Amino acid sequence: MGSVDRFSRNLRAHRTEAGLSQERLAAICKLHRTEISLLERGEREPRLSTMIRLSRGLNVPVAALLEGID
Repeated sequence: MGSVDRFSRNLRAHRTEAGLSQERLAAICKLHRTEISLLERGEREPRLSTMIRLSRGLNVPVAALLEGID
């Protein structure tokens, strides 16, 4: 499994665990819902600034989004 795929799975898992829709997470992080969708499908690689926004919005460390990535 590639690093983008692993990030995508981690993002989706943390979002669903938090009970958030893509739309709600996007609003919290001040991102477009399409961005969340693209990231969760592995069709876009996240920037560091996006990872930081997502980690804050999900209330998890950035490392949690990168778990399992070598």
